[in-house]
Amino acid sequence: MSHHDDAPEAHDLGLSHDLPTILTRRRALGMLSAAGLAAALAACGADGTTQTSTDQKSQGTPPSDSTSTSTGEGEIPEETGGPYPADGTNGVNVLTESGIVRSDIRSSFGEASGVAEGIPLTFSLTVVDVSGSDDVGSALAGAAVYAWHCNRDGHYSMYDDDIAEENYLRGVQECDEDGTVTFTSIFPACYSGRWPHIHFEVYPSVDDATSASNRMRTSQLAFPEDVCAEAYETEGYEQSVQNLSKVSLDSDNVFGDGYSLQMATVSGSPSEGYTATLRVPV
Repeated sequence: MSHHDDAPEAHDLGLSHDLPTILTRRRALGMLSAAGLAAALAACGADGTTQTSTDQKSQGTPPSDSTSTSTGEGEIPEETGGPYPADGTNGVNVLTESGIVRSDIRSSFGEASGVAEGIPLTFSLTVVDVSGSDDVGSALAGAAVYAWHCNRDGHYSMYDDDIAEENYLRGVQECDEDGTVTFTSIFPACYSGRWPHIHFEVYPSVDDATSASNRMRTSQLAFPEDVCAEAYETEGYEQSVQNLSKVSLDSDNVFGDGYSLQMATVSGSPSEGYTATLRVPV
């Protein structure tokens, strides 16, 4: 992977370059709770494979995710980032890499060249500020979203041994005037112990999206069961069929306490690809 040279890009200048003006009471709460998240990184799941990190996924046992209670009513729940965030809280930090700001996250960038195979997936997240009296909320134009998820085999780039040198299925996007970011990716696997999901972090700006300490919210997107069952009939997702049969939304250690604000709206098919959308109130 290619690190930044002496002349930083706008994405690398950080907080001192662009002090956010959208710091709300809820962002302050979210940042205060971020320290607690580092201790709750027991997260994404178990598939029994050999890992480069010593976490519960490598031990083949269900993880113990925890949720934060710092979010207000109507806000998307604060969740653990899991053991594979690559945001600087658990080893590597892909957020400081030149090339991380992109919409198509199927391929690696920098010195890596791998491409994630699987059913095409386009997912959009619309970030809205619901801290005011307006129930609808206002679009957080100019905010940024860092999204990451596992590949078709249930493995995470930069961590799992077989793809530790890859950085695909990770990317940062700036929210447009409607507060929306859109990523082109592949449908993630269901690995042992976890419901199919996508991780994401919300930042005040792209400039802030270089350090997890600046994040406003960490949460996860869930996929509907019928969509997962249909997708996993596709070649390459055989293990996901077995894993999905052993977990439910109610038993999942992230979504088990409620997922109404995290369930994506999905359309499409395995042959044509899927489109997923989620409103992200913060």
